[in-house]
Order: sequence, then structure tokens, then C-alpha cells
Amino acid sequence: MAQFVKFSVPKELAEKQLLIIEKVKKTGKLRIGSNEVTKAIERGTAKLVFIAEDVTPPEIVMHLPILCTEKNIPFSYVSTKKELGEKLGLKASASSAAVVNEGASKKEIEDLAKKISELKK
Repeated sequence: MAQFVKFSVPKELAEKQLLIIEKVKKTGKLRIGSNEVTKAIERGTAKLVFIAEDVTPPEIVMHLPILCTEKNIPFSYVSTKKELGEKLGLKASASSAAVVNEGASKKEIEDLAKKISELKK
């Protein structure tokens, strides 16, 4: 586990996260990449943040959990940046993504945020 990973995500929750990413991609709005995600967090527009666990060097995304905690934005981890990129519809990998507009997945995102907050305890 990387230095910046604060908790481990159970397999069933990880699968649910990936499904939500795909739904939001179709009906909502996402910000992709550590720079865009950082801006969304700082502006307070991010509703939920996903961070890949295998980012090297870790300094690229190490600040995201800290920022999310400061701004009270739920965040979670995806096992690989390749998997995150594929679910976002990219040919390249992605280090992080933020849900800016939930679209049709608002209730699912709220449920996921509650489960994530329980993991942190």
C-alpha cells in the first residue's frame, strides 16, 4: 500500500465505485487528472474524489486526501490508474478523478460517501 493511502477499500465497494464512475461519465460531469481534481477540491465543486493507489511518484496525488479532509469532501481509492482511466473512457491511465456534477447518480454517490466515511473510522 502506498504512503498516501489512508484506508483499504473492500472488493465489493471497489466494484460499486467503478460502476458509479461509468454512470457519472454518461449523465454527470467529471474532472480528470491531479491538477483538475485539485482545482475542483479547492473551489469546493468536487462531490466525490477517486485516487489511484499505484501512482508513481506518489507526490503527484499525495496532497489530495489532505485537501479532501480539509474541505470535507469524501474520497476513495481505486486499485490502479489504468483501471481508473478505462472506466473514465480514456485510452491513457488517470491518477485521479473528481465527480463535479452527479447527474442521475446523486443517491448512489451519497450512499457511497457514507460507506467510505465508515471505513475511515
